[in-house]
Amino acid sequence: MSTDADRPARPEDIDEICGALPETELGTSWGDRPTWKVPRGPKGKGFLLFRAPGPTAIDPETGEPFDDLVVITTPTEVEKLALVEDEATPFFTIDHFRGYSAVLVQQSRLGEIGRDELAEVITEAWAAKAPKKLVREHFGD
Repeated sequence: MSTDADRPARPEDIDEICGALPETELGTSWGDRPTWKVPRGPKGKGFLLFRAPGPTAIDPETGEPFDDLVVITTPTEVEKLALVEDEATPFFTIDHFRGYSAVLVQQSRLGEIGRDELAEVITEAWAAKAPKKLVREHFGD
């Protein structure tokens, strides 16, 4: 039996997944970029950012800046490399993010992974930035 969760991921799943996690809010960072943060309020730390097109992330096929990138925090460099090096996923990195635990993904390529996998990657990003007590409560210690 197939469930809706097994289906390919879609761009609108990002906000649904982020919004369902405890104590999250959609704010801004890097000036005016929409950014999902945890916890709510002034102490919120970004775990997922909708990146503006720029000269540091160029589509090799078109030579144009990517216009649909999402930056998702990873808990460590190990998880980042696991996602980037897995050719079955659309995650990648750029020189601009060298030494920073985060991956990039084009919204237009989210369908290459399942919604469950996207939810797992986003939940790990949330857990990396959320207060430890909140993480313990969410995962049941």
